[in-house]
Amino acid sequence: MFELSKILGPALDPRTVLFVILLAGTVLLWTSARRLGRWLVSVAVATALVFVLLPIGPNMLYRLEHRFPRPPLPATIDGIIALGGDFNVTLAEEYGPSSAASPRLMALADLSRKYPQARLVFSGGSGRLTPHTAEAELAPRIVAALGVDPSRVLYEGASRNTRENALLSRAAVAPQRGETWILITAASHMPRAIGVFRTVEWPVVPYPVEFQAISGARPFSMDGGLRDLAIATRESVGLIYYWLRGWTDAPFPAP
Repeated sequence: MFELSKILGPALDPRTVLFVILLAGTVLLWTSARRLGRWLVSVAVATALVFVLLPIGPNMLYRLEHRFPRPPLPATIDGIIALGGDFNVTLAEEYGPSSAASPRLMALADLSRKYPQARLVFSGGSGRLTPHTAEAELAPRIVAALGVDPSRVLYEGASRNTRENALLSRAAVAPQRGETWILITAASHMPRAIGVFRTVEWPVVPYPVEFQAISGARPFSMDGGLRDLAIATRESVGLIYYWLRGWTDAPFPAP
């Protein structure tokens, strides 16, 4: 099932779908079915223009990103957990930790200074189909570059998806009833992450980062609208899939 999800994910990207339709239409233009080819090319171009010119993708993404706004932080907390998935492992290996911009680890570092007694967790394995370096193996170097003692952080590197992030991290730290934990992940991913943590009975305080969407109209962008649509589509499909599997408490978890 993990392998299938990794294959279907890119295939459902709207940009991939539009490219396949455009490619098929272009090929058909050179065959006896060129009328169908013209239709396919026209549909692909017209659809792309709609999402480029209208703020459909940005508005969808904005709704996801603001489902769980940052609440006022408590005076004391017991722990902070940051999920992986926001830096390029290959670039970090090739060029060093300074090339791995990680808003989630930056937030973890900032909060660790605000809460010096809090337990710190980074959960990030490898979500790739082929064997690859786990994010948790490189995270200590990035954490050190951010001015935090790497030994203060517990690194969970076996997880391949959000559900495993929650399950394996919970098993590693054994949070007790009544403890307060902060969860750091991308704003668009926060609804799915919160739903997963609820199903494993680990209540967390959302701390979204990596905001990308701007509500309403936006300047003309050849890629921005389709990019935002792709992110929103991926998260929406993920929410539905996780809910059908019983991994989240609702199709679109709410505060």
